[in-house]
Amino acid sequence: MNVDELVRDALRDQADGQPPAAPGFADRVLAVRRRRRSRRLASAAAAVAAVVAVAVAVPVLDSGKQDVRPSGGVEQTGITAHPDQSPPRDLIAAGRVALAAYFTRSIVEQSADRAVSKRTYWLLNPRTNTYVKDDRWSYVAVAPGMTTAAVLERDLPVPRVGLLDLASGQVKRWIPVDRPVAGVEFSADGTKLVATTYSKNPDRLVKIDGSEGWDAPFLESDRTGFHVIDVASGRSSWAGVEIGGGAHNPDEFINSRQDFAFTLDGRLVWSGMPTEPGEKFYDFTGKEVPAPGPERYRDWSVDAGVSPDGRLVAGPFAGQKWKTSSFVLDARTGKQREVRGQQLLAWADGNSLVAWDIGPDGNEFHQRLVLVTIGSAKTTPLSDFRSPKDNTKGRWEPVFAER
Repeated sequence: MNVDELVRDALRDQADGQPPAAPGFADRVLAVRRRRRSRRLASAAAAVAAVVAVAVAVPVLDSGKQDVRPSGGVEQTGITAHPDQSPPRDLIAAGRVALAAYFTRSIVEQSADRAVSKRTYWLLNPRTNTYVKDDRWSYVAVAPGMTTAAVLERDLPVPRVGLLDLASGQVKRWIPVDRPVAGVEFSADGTKLVATTYSKNPDRLVKIDGSEGWDAPFLESDRTGFHVIDVASGRSSWAGVEIGGGAHNPDEFINSRQDFAFTLDGRLVWSGMPTEPGEKFYDFTGKEVPAPGPERYRDWSVDAGVSPDGRLVAGPFAGQKWKTSSFVLDARTGKQREVRGQQLLAWADGNSLVAWDIGPDGNEFHQRLVLVTIGSAKTTPLSDFRSPKDNTKGRWEPVFAER
């Protein structure tokens, strides 16, 4: 029996232990989903979120009892959870992925009508398996293996990318780029970086129509293209990408921050967009190309993306079979299946995912990290709950990486 099978068998043996959510909850979650997409269409600079990870109650295996809540961390085959920590201090992991970092957001006002959204990161130290605050960076992407992170300094966009040793907290090497960047992501094999170039800070905020709140500039982006960087040598190539809109397609636009990422095989880059077609794919010269087979049903707003074996694609909120659930699509046919979880974040293996999900109180903003498995109604809590208040200081956002 392999590790995946052991994990699935363990999950099947666990008890559900959660009462149903309050009546009308599915409708409220759907409304929230619509509000989130509306905020994206208004160039939402991403939810004002932050990170408070806590691992949760994992029922005792083979005991026949439900909802046993140990006081300390819990480890099963391929699963590490910490039910007593908020925010997380120690490693949270499931299957092939781990919570490699998390960040909170704050608003830094620069003038009466200008501000920026600032991220503060807590990074996993691989020697101690603990999360350590590091407020030097505006953006962090963690490489597979979780020993190195690509980091960007403050005051975006910046002229170089740092390779940070996560154990020592020291930058091992700086990679200069000839056009400033504000976002960076690793390929699945960790050998390449795609760094998105901008002429202005994509996290800038403005006050719209005299309102007291802050929002991203509506229908405005200063993205210029992307660098593809070879991590080993530091060599890079830049490709310009037209934003869209204009006379050619006036209804097409992107958010103020709309970063590029690699496809699963690392041969192309892609970017989401809040208007049709939803995603666009490019070769490394910046030429637009058709979506490759495993990627054509990808939803840019769903972080989990394509499964590691390329068979499945994580989809949007469903809320049909269960109060909170999401779709998973066959990568070849687009056929949908439903899986537990309000929002799918990362693939733990070819059949299980880490997701945000709610608790018995039915509050759609009162979420914790859980492990869900296709074909099972059970969930395994991995963290405690975030604040039930939307857009509250102290809410956190996870950064996952392959172990």
